[in-house]
Amino acid sequence: MKVGFIGTGVMGSSLVKHLLTAGHDVIIYTRTAKKAESLVQAGAKLVESPKEVARAAETIFTMVGYPSDVEEVYFGDNGILENAQQGAVLVDLTTSKPNLAKRIFEEAASKGLKALDAPVSGGDIGAQKGTLSIMVGGAEPHFQEVLPLLELMGENIVYQGPAGSGQHTKMCNQINIATNMIGVCESLVYAKKAGLDPEQVLRSISSGAAGSWSLSNLAPRMIAEDFAPGFYIKHFIKDMKIAAEEAELMGLDLPGLRLSLGMYEKLAEQGYSENGTQALIKHFE
Repeated sequence: MKVGFIGTGVMGSSLVKHLLTAGHDVIIYTRTAKKAESLVQAGAKLVESPKEVARAAETIFTMVGYPSDVEEVYFGDNGILENAQQGAVLVDLTTSKPNLAKRIFEEAASKGLKALDAPVSGGDIGAQKGTLSIMVGGAEPHFQEVLPLLELMGENIVYQGPAGSGQHTKMCNQINIATNMIGVCESLVYAKKAGLDPEQVLRSISSGAAGSWSLSNLAPRMIAEDFAPGFYIKHFIKDMKIAAEEAELMGLDLPGLRLSLGMYEKLAEQGYSENGTQALIKHFE
């Protein structure tokens, strides 16, 4: 199959490799061509615009940074919607706004295209291993059509409902992580203050009732002072802001979300926006 992929960052590059390994012809576009050199060497074809990807591929994945990037890639003369082949499936893996996902779905349908919102969770490790959780919104027949490709990227792949449902589900995911990250940091700070070995503490609590993905995968990075991005602080702030906006529209008060967002915004102001989310530990130190 000819598969397009737009956005080959920390996670996207790993997903492209899974597609190549499975034998698909992969056409890629990224703003920074240098970052795609290893993918080209592995067999991907690099083109100069989303328009070229759209014209060449039967299924097109997008994984960009912000809702504004999603709009730029999908709409406009050089965007996907104006240039994709009839019947093509468009899958946005970006964490973005539910209403934008609905808008893409409706515009795609009017042009004979199929659109899914399919944000992912699992970070750089999940992308590398092909074990991401993928939450999908759109028409279920379109989901079934693209499922074999999604199975190359993830293990927990769940159809959530109509367009926008994948993005709403991802907001649930990010709200959960937001407060969980505070707990992970506070437990490590407490362990150090109590004179304990944090690594030994993790051996006890990671597999108990306190266990979480963040505790198992990010707490060791905090201890090692490894703040390289598996998931950027700047992107987590974007996600939490979307969640906060959606909560406000629904009349929900989510104090844990607001607290975490405030902490991360303060870190960004201090120059840590390009670090991974595990750098939250710096707030407590």
